[in-house]
Amino acid sequence: MMAITLAALAGLAFALARPAPYGSDQSPCDTIYHGYQCQDEISHYWGQYSPYFSVPSDIPDKLPQGCSITFAQILSRHGARDPTASKTAQYNATIHKLQANVKNFTGPYAFLADYEYTLGADQLTVFGQQELINSGIKYYNRYEQLTSHLTPFVRSSGEARVVESAQNWTQGFQAAKFADRRSGRADTSYPYPIVVIPETDGENNTLNHGWYVDNGNCLCNAFESGPDDNIASDAQAQWAAVFIPPIRSRLNAALPGANLTVAETVYMMDLCPFNTVASSNSTISAFCALFTKEEWHQYSYYETLNKYYGFSYGNPLGPTQGVGYSNELIARLTSRPVDDESSTNHTLDSSNVTFALGRRLYADFSHDNDMTAIFSALGLYNGTTGLLPNTTILEAPQANGYSAAWTVPFAARAYFEKMECFGQREELVRVMVND
Repeated sequence: MMAITLAALAGLAFALARPAPYGSDQSPCDTIYHGYQCQDEISHYWGQYSPYFSVPSDIPDKLPQGCSITFAQILSRHGARDPTASKTAQYNATIHKLQANVKNFTGPYAFLADYEYTLGADQLTVFGQQELINSGIKYYNRYEQLTSHLTPFVRSSGEARVVESAQNWTQGFQAAKFADRRSGRADTSYPYPIVVIPETDGENNTLNHGWYVDNGNCLCNAFESGPDDNIASDAQAQWAAVFIPPIRSRLNAALPGANLTVAETVYMMDLCPFNTVASSNSTISAFCALFTKEEWHQYSYYETLNKYYGFSYGNPLGPTQGVGYSNELIARLTSRPVDDESSTNHTLDSSNVTFALGRRLYADFSHDNDMTAIFSALGLYNGTTGLLPNTTILEAPQANGYSAAWTVPFAARAYFEKMECFGQREELVRVMVND
């Protein structure tokens, strides 16, 4: 029997992060409706480490005249986090190396003399928790005709930061409902149960591709350790060979004795977004000023190549990792049982308790890699001619809207809407990614 957790966790949900007052924003840089907007000429170019922001679009996200929303599902990435455990060790080592070998820190580098590395590992930051609270408020208000009298069915992948993000989102949703006079203020089903799908060996999980080992084999050996296993890192290395050398030379000239490697130069850039989202009010970090606007565009493309060649069209098997979730989405849209033999969990999906059909509000919480694969399985962002180049930049507007920052920043969200429109015999479905 597959493991399953129904997480009510009333006390924990509020202990993790107290909800902001309804309609307020705790950061001067971050807003409920537009996301992170401080120094957007650089902060929107941090790849998947960008905080969520409302992406520009030529297509309006307003409800078309004569239409009504009958179904609304959100698929969300977790909020901003500390670096992974392996990366936080590498970042810390890089700072210690600088401070041990460089005798004088001057100009924009002066702060490095006294900089103390305090970033943790893997956990949500306070800012990241607030991102999801804001997201819950925004979702409630966007779909108020449904949310004022209905509650969402919530699922989460089992990583702690993802579960906490789901809990934070429900806090925001409930805060907005409490403030809505039409809702009657009370929702006796809160805290909402969360179906948590473990990220452990042997578990099929459509919200996390993972290394699920069964009798020594992965769920998808061909993807996890096949001939294309290094395709993303190879693509990044080719682009790094183009844009990193001038940055590396400048840093090493300004910091005699540093002798930063290519990888350490990238780490110095990583420390900009991670220190920003770790600050108490998400203030732009001093690391960010060490690099130019053009270099941030180059960096964002470096991260875009990782997602594109790791889990999207640049990898022959990338989109396959999103097939299971796509079929679950179809099941929800049509109120029919899941028809899938890929990564779906039959134990969970066959039960109306753990995979409810016939509901009108759904919320799923996942990771950036998995959302990238899901978007690709659904055929989104497939309008580019050929693969993304590895030696020149193709910016998001020229790449059919595709970049890591535009698709899977921290707290990214996709809305899947079903609507009925006057004069249309069939229901319509619309997908919006980060607005």
